[in-house]
Amino acid sequence: MTNYDRDFYAWTQEQAKLLRDHRTDLLDWENLSEEIESLGKRERQELRNRLAILIGHLLKWQHQPGNQSTSWKATIREQRLQLTQHLQDNPSLKPYIPEALELAYPRAMNLAIRETGLEVFPETCPYRLEQVLNEAFFPASSVIG
Repeated sequence: MTNYDRDFYAWTQEQAKLLRDHRTDLLDWENLSEEIESLGKRERQELRNRLAILIGHLLKWQHQPGNQSTSWKATIREQRLQLTQHLQDNPSLKPYIPEALELAYPRAMNLAIRETGLEVFPETCPYRLEQVLNEAFFPASSVIG
Protein backbone atom coordinates (compact mmCIF):
# COMPACT_ATOMS: atom_id res chain seq x y z
CA MET A 1 0.00 0.00 0.00
CA THR A 2 1.26 3.49 -0.91
CA ASN A 3 2.26 5.79 1.91
CA TYR A 4 0.13 8.95 2.14
CA ASP A 5 3.12 11.10 3.16
CA ARG A 6 5.58 9.67 0.65
CA ASP A 7 3.59 9.94 -2.61
CA PHE A 8 0.28 11.74 -2.24
CA TYR A 9 -0.73 11.42 -5.89
CA ALA A 10 -0.14 7.65 -5.94
CA TRP A 11 -2.05 7.40 -2.65
CA THR A 12 -5.08 9.21 -4.15
CA GLN A 13 -5.12 6.91 -7.17
CA GLU A 14 -4.84 3.83 -5.00
CA GLN A 15 -7.63 4.98 -2.68
CA ALA A 16 -9.91 5.76 -5.64
CA LYS A 17 -9.31 2.29 -7.07
CA LEU A 18 -10.01 0.67 -3.70
CA LEU A 19 -13.27 2.62 -3.46
CA ARG A 20 -14.33 1.61 -6.97
CA ASP A 21 -13.49 -2.01 -6.17
CA HIS A 22 -15.39 -1.82 -2.85
CA ARG A 23 -12.23 -2.83 -0.95
CA THR A 24 -13.17 -0.93 2.19
CA ASP A 25 -10.97 -3.19 4.30
CA LEU A 26 -7.85 -1.71 2.67
CA LEU A 27 -8.83 1.98 2.68
CA ASP A 28 -6.76 4.51 4.60
CA TRP A 29 -9.83 5.77 6.47
CA GLU A 30 -8.16 8.43 8.60
CA ASN A 31 -6.36 10.22 5.77
CA LEU A 32 -9.23 9.67 3.34
CA SER A 33 -11.75 11.32 5.67
CA GLU A 34 -9.37 14.24 6.29
CA GLU A 35 -8.92 14.77 2.55
CA ILE A 36 -12.66 14.71 1.89
CA GLU A 37 -13.22 17.20 4.69
CA SER A 38 -10.44 19.36 3.26
CA LEU A 39 -12.21 19.43 -0.11
CA GLY A 40 -15.27 20.92 1.56
CA LYS A 41 -13.17 23.53 3.34
CA ARG A 42 -11.66 24.56 0.01
CA GLU A 43 -15.13 25.27 -1.36
CA ARG A 44 -15.84 27.59 1.58
CA GLN A 45 -12.45 29.26 1.08
CA GLU A 46 -13.21 29.76 -2.61
CA LEU A 47 -16.45 31.52 -1.67
CA ARG A 48 -14.62 33.84 0.76
CA ASN A 49 -11.88 34.59 -1.78
CA ARG A 50 -14.33 35.54 -4.50
CA LEU A 51 -16.33 37.72 -2.10
CA ALA A 52 -13.14 39.49 -0.95
CA ILE A 53 -12.08 40.31 -4.50
CA LEU A 54 -15.59 41.43 -5.45
CA ILE A 55 -16.09 43.64 -2.39
CA GLY A 56 -12.58 45.06 -2.69
CA HIS A 57 -13.39 46.19 -6.21
CA LEU A 58 -16.76 47.59 -5.13
CA LEU A 59 -14.93 49.66 -2.50
CA LYS A 60 -12.45 50.89 -5.10
CA TRP A 61 -15.32 51.70 -7.47
CA GLN A 62 -17.12 53.71 -4.81
CA HIS A 63 -14.18 55.58 -3.34
CA GLN A 64 -12.09 56.30 -6.43
CA PRO A 65 -14.65 57.39 -9.01
CA GLY A 66 -11.96 59.08 -11.09
CA ASN A 67 -10.22 55.75 -11.56
CA GLN A 68 -13.24 53.63 -12.47
CA SER A 69 -12.26 51.51 -15.43
CA THR A 70 -13.58 48.83 -17.70
CA SER A 71 -11.06 46.53 -16.00
CA TRP A 72 -12.62 47.13 -12.57
CA LYS A 73 -16.10 46.64 -14.01
CA ALA A 74 -14.98 43.43 -15.73
CA THR A 75 -13.49 42.11 -12.47
CA ILE A 76 -16.70 42.90 -10.58
CA ARG A 77 -18.80 41.16 -13.22
CA GLU A 78 -16.47 38.16 -13.45
CA GLN A 79 -16.44 37.65 -9.68
CA ARG A 80 -20.24 37.80 -9.60
CA LEU A 81 -20.45 35.23 -12.39
CA GLN A 82 -17.95 32.97 -10.63
CA LEU A 83 -19.82 33.34 -7.32
CA THR A 84 -23.11 32.47 -8.99
CA GLN A 85 -21.57 29.41 -10.64
CA HIS A 86 -19.86 28.35 -7.41
CA LEU A 87 -23.17 28.55 -5.52
CA GLN A 88 -24.97 26.63 -8.28
CA ASP A 89 -22.30 23.93 -8.04
CA ASN A 90 -22.43 23.96 -4.22
CA PRO A 91 -25.96 24.97 -3.16
CA SER A 92 -25.37 23.86 0.43
CA LEU A 93 -22.97 26.81 0.80
CA LYS A 94 -25.84 29.32 0.58
CA PRO A 95 -26.52 29.39 4.35
CA TYR A 96 -22.79 30.13 4.86
CA ILE A 97 -22.82 33.27 2.67
CA PRO A 98 -23.54 35.82 5.46
CA GLU A 99 -20.65 34.46 7.54
CA ALA A 100 -18.41 34.32 4.47
CA LEU A 101 -19.26 37.93 3.69
CA GLU A 102 -18.26 38.99 7.20
CA LEU A 103 -15.02 36.99 7.04
CA ALA A 104 -14.18 38.27 3.55
CA TYR A 105 -14.60 41.96 4.34
CA PRO A 106 -11.25 42.53 6.15
CA ARG A 107 -9.44 41.05 3.12
CA ALA A 108 -11.56 43.17 0.79
CA MET A 109 -10.72 46.28 2.77
CA ASN A 110 -7.03 45.35 2.74
CA LEU A 111 -7.13 44.93 -1.04
CA ALA A 112 -8.81 48.33 -1.43
CA ILE A 113 -6.29 50.02 0.89
CA ARG A 114 -3.33 48.48 -0.96
CA GLU A 115 -4.64 49.35 -4.40
CA THR A 116 -6.01 52.85 -3.69
CA GLY A 117 -3.63 54.19 -1.08
CA LEU A 118 -6.67 55.31 0.92
CA GLU A 119 -6.58 54.52 4.62
CA VAL A 120 -10.20 54.99 5.63
CA PHE A 121 -12.89 52.46 4.78
CA PRO A 122 -15.89 51.40 6.86
CA GLU A 123 -15.06 48.90 9.59
CA THR A 124 -17.92 46.66 8.46
CA CYS A 125 -19.08 45.87 4.97
CA PRO A 126 -21.16 48.80 3.69
CA TYR A 127 -23.05 46.64 1.21
CA ARG A 128 -25.94 44.28 1.81
CA LEU A 129 -25.56 40.76 0.50
CA GLU A 130 -28.28 41.41 -2.08
CA GLN A 131 -26.26 44.35 -3.42
CA VAL A 132 -23.01 42.42 -3.55
CA LEU A 133 -24.61 39.66 -5.62
CA ASN A 134 -26.78 41.94 -7.79
CA GLU A 135 -25.19 42.18 -11.24
CA ALA A 136 -26.65 45.66 -11.77
CA PHE A 137 -25.32 47.10 -8.50
CA PHE A 138 -22.38 49.47 -8.68
CA PRO A 139 -22.12 51.69 -5.59
CA ALA A 140 -22.60 55.42 -5.93
CA SER A 141 -19.35 57.35 -5.84
CA SER A 142 -18.17 58.84 -2.58
CA VAL A 143 -14.73 60.20 -1.91
CA ILE A 144 -13.30 59.69 1.58
CA GLY A 145 -10.04 60.65 3.20
